[in-house]
Amino acid sequence: MRRVVGLLIAVALIAAGCGSSSTSPSNAPVVFTAQLLPSNETSAINGGETTGSGTVTITMNTTKDSSGTITSATTNFNVTLTGFPSTTNIILAHIHEGASGVAGPIRVNTGIKSGDVPLNNGAGGFQILGVNTDAALAQQIINNPAGFYFNVHSTANGGGVARGQLVKQ
Repeated sequence: MRRVVGLLIAVALIAAGCGSSSTSPSNAPVVFTAQLLPSNETSAINGGETTGSGTVTITMNTTKDSSGTITSATTNFNVTLTGFPSTTNIILAHIHEGASGVAGPIRVNTGIKSGDVPLNNGAGGFQILGVNTDAALAQQIINNPAGFYFNVHSTANGGGVARGQLVKQ
């Protein structure tokens, strides 16, 4: 009998320990990726920049209340670019709202500007961390990532030089 009681206490302690965690699964980061291609842009690409491509990994960190509603969010961006002409100057990068083939409004701006993204022999990248993101917008992106795209803009292609629809990982 004593062994059974001891075993029950041990199982209860293990179960209680498994239930306590400093990171709630509901607040786990949400990761999106996109393959960035000039052919995905809605405007014709100028200046020989059709040879470039890239990838982006977007990590959205959310905080939720007890009902599961997002109350705050920040977004991290990790972008790599390759195959662009050596003269390419990346001037902007952001998440837009819009389905594939549709140009849409900017929703989350990385804040980069001309000169922030050096490309050596047409290749390079950047990382932007902790961009404040509207909580309702974060929920929209999580619910419908294909309704949003990420793109980078260059001096020669101010409307966008490489774009990709978001895919939740």
